[in-house]
Amino acid sequence: MNTLKYNSAILLIICIGILNVNSQTIPSTKASIEGFNDAPKLIVGIVIDQMRADYISRFWNKFSERGFKRLVNGGYLCENNYINYTQSETGPGHAAIYTGTTPSINGIVSNDWYSREKNDRVYCVDDFSRESVGTVLIDSNGKKSPANLLSNTIGDQLHLATNFKSKVIAISLKDRGAVLPGGFTSNGTFWYDNVNGKFITSDYYMDTLAPWVIKFNDRKVADSLMKLTWLPSLDIDKYSESTPDDVPYEGVLNSNVLELNKHTFPYYLNKDTLRKTKYKTLRVTPYGNTLLKEFALAALRYEELGKHSATDLFAISFSSTDYVGHNFGINSIELEDTYIKLDKDIAEILDYLEANIGKENLLIFLTADHGAANNVYYSKDHHIPAGLFDSKITEELLKAYLKEKFGVDNLILKFTNLNVYLNQKLIDEKKLSLYEIETAVANFLLKCEGVAYANIAFEIPIFENTYAFHKWIKNDYNAARSGDVLITLLPNWMEWGNTGTTHGSPYNYDTHIPLIFYGWKVVNGTYLPEVNITDIAPTIAHLLNIQPPNGCSGKPIPVPLNGSR
Repeated sequence: MNTLKYNSAILLIICIGILNVNSQTIPSTKASIEGFNDAPKLIVGIVIDQMRADYISRFWNKFSERGFKRLVNGGYLCENNYINYTQSETGPGHAAIYTGTTPSINGIVSNDWYSREKNDRVYCVDDFSRESVGTVLIDSNGKKSPANLLSNTIGDQLHLATNFKSKVIAISLKDRGAVLPGGFTSNGTFWYDNVNGKFITSDYYMDTLAPWVIKFNDRKVADSLMKLTWLPSLDIDKYSESTPDDVPYEGVLNSNVLELNKHTFPYYLNKDTLRKTKYKTLRVTPYGNTLLKEFALAALRYEELGKHSATDLFAISFSSTDYVGHNFGINSIELEDTYIKLDKDIAEILDYLEANIGKENLLIFLTADHGAANNVYYSKDHHIPAGLFDSKITEELLKAYLKEKFGVDNLILKFTNLNVYLNQKLIDEKKLSLYEIETAVANFLLKCEGVAYANIAFEIPIFENTYAFHKWIKNDYNAARSGDVLITLLPNWMEWGNTGTTHGSPYNYDTHIPLIFYGWKVVNGTYLPEVNITDIAPTIAHLLNIQPPNGCSGKPIPVPLNGSR
């Protein structure tokens, strides 16, 4: 009897203890509801096309206190943010940022790919069922939509969570830099037209151009910028982070086409009088970013972003950094000067946002879609292994090899973007083994100079994720859009020319990109563990207490907040 009383007393004490612990760790219903309803008024996503993570430290001493430094010194810097798939390009990058998943799920395996169904190239945002709005029908500049995207975006989820009370706007010089971030339910997605130097859209979004966009276009900002001369912001000898101005690694700006081999300052933009190239040239200068900055400020004013009852989202993608990098290379004074000027453009946007919406109402993230490599000959001149991969010659040799080995011609349908698409219909008709031909192709390619891996479609889906490169290749592979054999080149090997540079590899120089969160309740600090480009969308979803995008495979980053829930 005494034992029973004792045990009952112990049980009662344990129960009381549990109740006390629960009362301390579980917030009240009212507090919980208030916490989950707390959200910023505006999310601003800033993507810098082709920005490597090391540019922040490399150009740090040249930045003002109001641009990149403001974000780093007042925000949360994720130092080890990486792309977690192989095709580090603009289309896949923007898709990954806003869908929170890799090309294997969102379907954007490259900027373009080969379609067996259409027997043609498919550009990632082309939609020939649409019509241009704001431009004449030349080069299908406006025939775009998110139709090729297979999963939705954080903006779409924001709309669903708020019963479409939120407003989502996406802008860029590049169509893919606007269409993919804007997602399926964007209230306005706009990009730059090379033909008329104006911002346009397609009838997927609206039947007539928004009045404020017409008003902005009527200002002819692009024409004004084309009258400028591109001069360095500093004395030329102050660009100590870059190679000298006159080196053989740089391309020639279109505007100086009549000045043979001119790739040095100053650049006279008004010399380009050819109608077809005039407005395109603006992209390859820092003033393309300035044009987008002006358009961004107009969008903020006229769309009244951050002024609605529900959280809004504004996606801005600066593209000129990519064009300048491709043309002049990552070690050029031109690129460094572009970032110095971009720093001022970003500062103007931040000034406007904080003055008109308030830092406490803003949640900003800044990242990139991919990085870039050193110019091949720059690397070689410094005794670093590098090379150019000639896919045309490789394809010709591969076709001859397959014909000799299997006695059948035309076994390759397309060799593009380091993907080999085999003629599966012909292989079936000839009763050949697709697996055997894939293996033969891979074995041949592995003997070619510059090739690190050649993986066949049969083996990619069953890769184990324990090996990094296998995981990244698997993340990139989409059975309906990828080739039968996927090629990965050696470090600093690329399909490119003698000048400038490119990207598209799984190596650090292409995949290590910046990531900063700033504003609202974000605590200043640094996060060292590795995160991925696909973690950005679920982080925003977590901070907003909404569902992540429907195909999301990333995980929220533990961004510290003042007064955390």
